[in-house]
Amino acid sequence: MRKYWDTTALCSADTPVRAEITPVPPRLAIGPVNISPATVLAPMAGVTDTVFRRFIRNLGGCGLIMTEFTSADGILRGKDRKAKRYLHFYEDEHPISAQLFGSDPNVMAEAARMVEGLGFDIVDLNLGCPAKKVVKCNGGSGLLRDLPAIGRIFDAVRSAVTIPFTVKFRAGWSDDEIVCVELAKMAESCGLAAVALHARTREQGYSGSARWEWIAAIKDAVRIPVIGNGDIRTPENACAMVAQTGCDAVMIGRTAPANPWIFRQIEQFVQTGKYDQPSEADRYQMIRTYFAMLIEEQLIDAEGKMKQFASWFTHGVPGGAGLRKAIYEAKDAPAILARVEDFFESKLEPCGAGAPARV
Repeated sequence: MRKYWDTTALCSADTPVRAEITPVPPRLAIGPVNISPATVLAPMAGVTDTVFRRFIRNLGGCGLIMTEFTSADGILRGKDRKAKRYLHFYEDEHPISAQLFGSDPNVMAEAARMVEGLGFDIVDLNLGCPAKKVVKCNGGSGLLRDLPAIGRIFDAVRSAVTIPFTVKFRAGWSDDEIVCVELAKMAESCGLAAVALHARTREQGYSGSARWEWIAAIKDAVRIPVIGNGDIRTPENACAMVAQTGCDAVMIGRTAPANPWIFRQIEQFVQTGKYDQPSEADRYQMIRTYFAMLIEEQLIDAEGKMKQFASWFTHGVPGGAGLRKAIYEAKDAPAILARVEDFFESKLEPCGAGAPARV
């Protein structure tokens, strides 16, 4: 299956409207939860905390946000502060889905009840994480080799909650063990409200190309909503995935930290056939806003988060290597923010750019 992002250049505001665009759907219903537009921020460990989720939501264009994947065992232990932090959210994050991982049906069911009690709109099961420490505990993609065990988790969680229950999974353990269609059918028969496929195998990790034909095969096999994930780097990719697979929504993961405007750009592209590229002033405001939110939230690891995101946020910025070096050498979060402000203000003011535009 050809993916058009291999040859399509990025659009700009001057790009003519293309009549053949297949739009990402304007909305998706997962049970009673309305998602508009039909775009989803993928759950990403170390990335999709409450600050990043609200940051993406405020930029516009993202219909559903998801938590970092969270251990069901950790939630039930009660003393796991990390699990509690993963499940912290604010009212302006709705609709929001909590993603859990684990292998014990009873533990998963009880954790799902707690998620529902916290006010989440959706609970999601992670069957996609390829990390060795998760797989070793028979969690994430490790369960893909045991469909009966997955079925028991499906039944237990579905019986435990009234909010929609969904699942995100990979195509299979390897190219020789593809189970995605069978798994999607089982999810539907167990009463799950939607499925999301990251169209790679566990053995692939994040390498190689996503096989969108597996998304199409699932869409042909079930009647519940199908969300496609994998290799969406531009708005063109998102529309191409919908055109080639018929999926009901698109999910975006690793592109979002590098280009947090991606959801808004998809919305622009669907509506007009073109989309804006951020200016240097936009990028400055984006970085400054996110870093200020981290400081305001008083996260224990705010400094680490700033340094982690610096490599993504400054990608493509002229002189970005110097800025990253200054950020990595800073001793605390306020010092990092000050270095960002010094860097951009020295670049923007001589050009008469004035105050950075809002993003």
